[in-house]
Amino acid sequence: MATIDTPLLMLIDDEPAQSRLVSALAAREGWRSLVVTDCEEALAALASEDGAEVAAILIDQWVPGDDACDFIRSLRAARPALPILMVTASASPLQAVEAMRAGATDYLIKPIAPERLLSALRSATRSTRPRDELQPLSEKFQTVLDFDAMVGTAPPFRTALAKAATAARGHGHVLVEGESGTGKEMLLRAMHASSMRAKTAMRLVNCAGMPAGSLDSLLFGHEKGAFAGAFESQVGLLQHCDGGTLVLDDIDRLDIAQQDRLAEVLQSGIVRPTGAAHGFKIDIRVLASTDHPLDELTEAGEFSAALLEALSATRIHMPSLRERIGDVPGLTRYFLAKIAEQPGLQHHSIADSALTLLEAYEWPGNVRQLQAVLFRAAVFCDGEALTADSFPQLSQLLGDSPDRGESRARGLGVLLYAPDGNLRPLDEIEADVIRLAIGHYRGRMTEVARRLGIGRSTLYRKLSELGIDNAA
Repeated sequence: MATIDTPLLMLIDDEPAQSRLVSALAAREGWRSLVVTDCEEALAALASEDGAEVAAILIDQWVPGDDACDFIRSLRAARPALPILMVTASASPLQAVEAMRAGATDYLIKPIAPERLLSALRSATRSTRPRDELQPLSEKFQTVLDFDAMVGTAPPFRTALAKAATAARGHGHVLVEGESGTGKEMLLRAMHASSMRAKTAMRLVNCAGMPAGSLDSLLFGHEKGAFAGAFESQVGLLQHCDGGTLVLDDIDRLDIAQQDRLAEVLQSGIVRPTGAAHGFKIDIRVLASTDHPLDELTEAGEFSAALLEALSATRIHMPSLRERIGDVPGLTRYFLAKIAEQPGLQHHSIADSALTLLEAYEWPGNVRQLQAVLFRAAVFCDGEALTADSFPQLSQLLGDSPDRGESRARGLGVLLYAPDGNLRPLDEIEADVIRLAIGHYRGRMTEVARRLGIGRSTLYRKLSELGIDNAA
């Protein structure tokens, strides 16, 4: 029974089937749904007594009435704190840019992935939810299926890539563990693209986003009449991908019976659809990922020991971004270059003040969150460069943390950019490098000159020209 504590979701959608689906999914998280079919009806409902209880709005871009972005602007003006989610069938980043500039909190693409919607709703009702700029974005750039596209030089990250590249050439199953947003799915796709099965069938399944019954039929298949509602037979993905690869994201979200059944298939090489009298011999490679430590889940009896053993031929740990914080500058410039390729956006450089800020944050959402924050900042930046002012909420979260200063010294050493985002003059940069060398080598000028690759006389001439005290 609904209570006043049950959040109310307003759905603005004229497609009954989608409204029913979204309402059912939202109900899993305890939401009530109020469905309206156009913008005019939505405004009237918001002005009603029930409208005051609306905790979030989900609007289909193609609903009748006002332009969706114009409608979002009017909603944002009337209810500034109300989370607004836009749904569209378009995968164009230009739509995301327009929606965000109009005031949308998040942006989802049809068909709506169940877990993606639930994640957006959780963020909307979190009592201490992140500031707007730290909200996740559903819009993703097209994944480049190449290990070279995975940016980073931190030892634990390079170790993971090296292990994955080696495993890609083999035939064994692979398990990738790590926090959400660390790039596990991208790594698994790159492994498949680099494997000998690259030209064979590959399917990816998000185990967290489907009911157990549907997932069972999707993976193993079923015969006609095997259970109530089985009006026709279905070939499961394990059989469909025979000779190819099946990628299972969030494999820990399979129920324990399905885990044991999958383990038996991987060990025997035979899959038997539900209700079938016999099984089918298959040759399949499983690449799996999880956000949770499976050793601990197995010890607690929450994960199949047999499946863990079957998947453990190669286990790879993807480090969190806070474990490779030195990669933030490289990742930032890579993402900004990719963002610049999107319609409606321009290329932005990044000022040292902004990099210092980004390096000081712990990034609980990891690389995916960094990409989302940069995308949001680029959408609203009219200048040539992103500066610390481009991340006001992030700056507010960090405050005057001493780590911000340490981050600059650790990651940059010499500032290359002025506060306005433009490159500093070469003579100023050169002067800073010489000052840094003099301090580092404690005024031993012969050593300073040697390390800089110049003669002592040239060094002293530069000290004079640049106005540097040799005690700097």
